[in-house]
Amino acid sequence: MAEDLTQELPERESMEFDVVVVGAGPAGLAAAIRLKQVNPDLSVVVLEKGSEVGAHILSGAVIDPIGIDRLIPGWREDKDAPIKTPVKEDRFLYLGPAGSIRLPNILLPPLMSNHGAYIVSLGNVCRWLAKRAEDLGVEIYPGFAAAEVLCDAAGAVIGVATGDMGVGRDGKPKDTFTRGMALLGKYVLVAEGARGSLAKQLIARFHLDEGREPAKFGIGLKELWVVDPEKHKLGRVQHSFGWPLDGGTGGGSFLYHLEDNQVAVGFVVHLNYKNPWLSPFDEFQRFKTHPAIRPTFEGAKRIAYGARALTEGGWQSVPKLSFPGGALVGCAAGFMNVPRIKGSHNAILSGVLAAEKVAEAIAAGRANDEVVEIDTSWRAGDIGKDLNKVRNVKPLWSRFGTFFGICLGGLDMWTMTLFGASLFGTLKHGKPDSACLEPAAKSKKIAYPKPDGKVTFDRLSSVYLSNTNHEEDQPIHLKLTDAAAERTVDLDIFGGPSTRYCPAGVYEWVEKDGEPSFVINAQNCVHCKTCDIKDPGSNITWTVPEGAGGPNYPNM
Repeated sequence: MAEDLTQELPERESMEFDVVVVGAGPAGLAAAIRLKQVNPDLSVVVLEKGSEVGAHILSGAVIDPIGIDRLIPGWREDKDAPIKTPVKEDRFLYLGPAGSIRLPNILLPPLMSNHGAYIVSLGNVCRWLAKRAEDLGVEIYPGFAAAEVLCDAAGAVIGVATGDMGVGRDGKPKDTFTRGMALLGKYVLVAEGARGSLAKQLIARFHLDEGREPAKFGIGLKELWVVDPEKHKLGRVQHSFGWPLDGGTGGGSFLYHLEDNQVAVGFVVHLNYKNPWLSPFDEFQRFKTHPAIRPTFEGAKRIAYGARALTEGGWQSVPKLSFPGGALVGCAAGFMNVPRIKGSHNAILSGVLAAEKVAEAIAAGRANDEVVEIDTSWRAGDIGKDLNKVRNVKPLWSRFGTFFGICLGGLDMWTMTLFGASLFGTLKHGKPDSACLEPAAKSKKIAYPKPDGKVTFDRLSSVYLSNTNHEEDQPIHLKLTDAAAERTVDLDIFGGPSTRYCPAGVYEWVEKDGEPSFVINAQNCVHCKTCDIKDPGSNITWTVPEGAGGPNYPNM
């Protein structure tokens, strides 16, 4: 909002709770449920920036039920639980340009097995968890984006403020202007998911990443298809790596066969890739043309599309979880197990852990202090055991490339499983993803085929399927630190990678008065956060738009 109007703003209305939770994903909802299980008298509120719970949730997803089992032991007797498709078949493929090799399951470390896991829509799981939370008395406010951290005079977090509504593109209040609300709590649990805007601020403010390796990320792209019943294999889970990515670019892919003849297809690119001409979206489309993949989708119907950043730093990169007045939980902290491509189980476990420690603190009469017990206990628990075993897979992959890196990662997981020790110790990740691109002049351009409109598609038709919507007359929520640097760095040195790393066509370079001009189509943003992570020089910051803006995924 314009500086000259800040003094004219009305005071925020405020509401007080015992605990404020930011984000209605698996971690946030698990924390809310566990708080009420421990003490039904606690007042708990969950803020969700999506138009409804689940609207912004995107994941593969094959879930390890350990988190749900801990949170809701009797969930299997709940006929409304959207966890219905057990994994029946595990496949791992190495793809070459024209063929594939299936890896024998017996060679894979036991932790890579999906036996006992379930194929789900994580969005629908969150909707179910939200109903369970509300039945316990949790208040859930969808369509309210937490835009600001509120602190007391001593610097401790005392709550959050939702964004103002009805602000025009020029930063001035419109006739529909409504001041954001302050939600105050004894503790605030931040569960925004990967690269959350408040989590990013809190990590910087309280130096939570001090002594940790840089955070690492990937971009995950996903489509949901309805396929020919004869091609549908209920309960099949297929993971693959290799083509179309080159040996120096990390990533992988999956096909999950779930109920109603649906197949979820996904593609992950590690965001430490070097070639600025690479386009994760186009690599995903190209992947679907492989002879081992394309037949599944011929004659089928694509019904959904989305993209989301995912955390990949793991054990080495998890920041300190606790800060004065609250804690980070779930993927806001980075608990994804990279080789398993699973994070929701650890997100739920972290929400349970934080809830139990916060409930203990409140019972002891504490408020707005640091519940350091959250941070000091996770590494010795189930989350730590899960991440410790795979801590070297990502750095080995990054250092030695796909083939040798995965072989060494597999060896490391076997030695961790059999002997509880690694031949490599604990490896470092190195540079942040924003510093990994090489100059465009030194990199090979990549020619991507045109989409056929049957199996492969363009960005805009894909964004249409994500049901993304933003109020057009609002401030652009993608902020440039230095507008000039986008020309001198993004374009002149790296060839404009923003037009390629974004999976939604948000960024364009167009000619204006004979000069290249940078255009931000913020309405297209699917809230993947890739720009905030990958932009060279870290010149783009993702912030929350007006509440309810963004994608509206029905069952991703």
